[in-house]
Amino acid sequence: MNLFRRAAAPISQTEAQLGPLAELAGTWTGHGYNLIAVPDHQHNQIFRLIVNSTKEVLTFTPIGGPVPNRGSLQNDINIFGLTYLQQVSDAATDEGIHIEPGLWLNVPTTSDPDAPSTIVRQSTIPHGDSLLAQGLASCENRAPVIAPVSPLPTSVDGKPLPLGYTDPYLNGQFPPGFCMENPNQALVDVLNRQIDQRLEIVNTINLPVSSKPAGGIVNIPFITRNANATELDAIFWIETIQRQDGSQFMQLQYTQTVLLVFDEVIWPHISVATLIKR
Repeated sequence: MNLFRRAAAPISQTEAQLGPLAELAGTWTGHGYNLIAVPDHQHNQIFRLIVNSTKEVLTFTPIGGPVPNRGSLQNDINIFGLTYLQQVSDAATDEGIHIEPGLWLNVPTTSDPDAPSTIVRQSTIPHGDSLLAQGLASCENRAPVIAPVSPLPTSVDGKPLPLGYTDPYLNGQFPPGFCMENPNQALVDVLNRQIDQRLEIVNTINLPVSSKPAGGIVNIPFITRNANATELDAIFWIETIQRQDGSQFMQLQYTQTVLLVFDEVIWPHISVATLIKR
């Protein structure tokens, strides 16, 4: 028996095997926003809207060695990845909002199935949810293109919503810097301020993942019956930012939308943040 078969390789070799995920390794801290509509049965209301200004710590640790996946229709493949722990708190009160352990994986090209190299995110959330999402990474020598996202709910059957569903969204009070019409504007605002400071994003690694082509979201029965988490779409941008003197630092931005379904309505749960590697 070879006792050293899965011993950890030198970090430089491991980073090379991580591909587009390599720059995630380390600890990132920063701020963002979290928007969610939750059922409010105890107050005889259909929903309650919560919008928090957040602070976050997100730590990634490389897995030291390869993870072999055994093939019956093709040769074995080796997967390399990182574990992560995400901790999100309310910026004003320090109250914990979210904790999430998980994995990011770099999956090589395969012949059966016939598929290009992909990235995978696996996570568990203490509400009783487990996620599997997958996507195709890319890289470009410029700032990211951040499309707008709408937080407004939609009817499951496609019919117009009663007016009362949208009124609290349009008339509510939100944290400073939060844009109700487009929560992703907070990310764009950061980039615009950096342009004003004469900082330049010289490279962006795009890490989009979605639950739709992968395994999806699995929930405990209470979640399924009361506020079913059905889909996740997220994109993380690893940005290399250059100062005027030529020195650089790393920035991580992300936007994530989870669709919650209750009372025959689809409610987007949106999280955004801008983090700096420490």
